[in-house]
Amino acid sequence: MPKQAFAFHAHLHSGHLLEEHLRARLTGLGISPRQARVLDAMERMGPVSQAALAQAFHLTAASMSTMTSRLIKAGLIEKARGPESARGNLLTLSARGHKALAAVYDAWTEMDHLIEGLLGRTKARSLAALTRELRDALGGLPPGPPVD
Repeated sequence: MPKQAFAFHAHLHSGHLLEEHLRARLTGLGISPRQARVLDAMERMGPVSQAALAQAFHLTAASMSTMTSRLIKAGLIEKARGPESARGNLLTLSARGHKALAAVYDAWTEMDHLIEGLLGRTKARSLAALTRELRDALGGLPPGPPVD
């Protein structure tokens, strides 16, 4: 079978390499890149149910439950009774979670600078714009109010 170049492979490989760079920057915080995205979403969404988070990330309730349980155990988020339902719990960032999120934003800024350093400002901005366009076209709008 002839070897074929797939553009998609470059996307996958680049995404993996970027995630590994980010993982290294987040190591000291004890959180993963995916957990960082959940903390960011919670900051933008405000007090939120686990079900709403799962829906926003297109995850099963069980997967989000595992994620939020770990974040609660780490002291990054807190669970409180929702004002409208005796059964429903709302999740919020703890003080420690807000502090960790500030460090996440620093790491994300470093990643932006890494990409800009590798590609140059114009190409980095074009890549970001095209990546957002692809994300949106795939139905991957970020949770909460738009911020791009």
